[in-house]
Amino acid sequence: MSKVLTIKVYGAEKKCPSCINMPSALETKEWLEAALTRKYPERDFEFFYVDIENPGEGIDKEVAKQIFENDLLYPLVTIENEIVAEGDPRLNRISKKIEELYQS
Repeated sequence: MSKVLTIKVYGAEKKCPSCINMPSALETKEWLEAALTRKYPERDFEFFYVDIENPGEGIDKEVAKQIFENDLLYPLVTIENEIVAEGDPRLNRISKKIEELYQS
């Protein structure tokens, strides 16, 4: 059985000011889910969308707070609670992180 990686995409219904021509955070989550499950059919992933306007508790609340306070761009992508992309996520960077985690 392989390790299950948790991938979260943080965002809001309203797009960030510099992300006007890009997909929404929810669309980004759906795109990543389709792309990564197709690229890594033998791997197990859990995908989540976290609304930064209503993040819940714990790490999600902390990340949402960082987005608001530190002007991080969203959609913001984390893998195993580590930020791997913000703004316009690049599949090759995300794939590199996945491959690193599966090698460890």
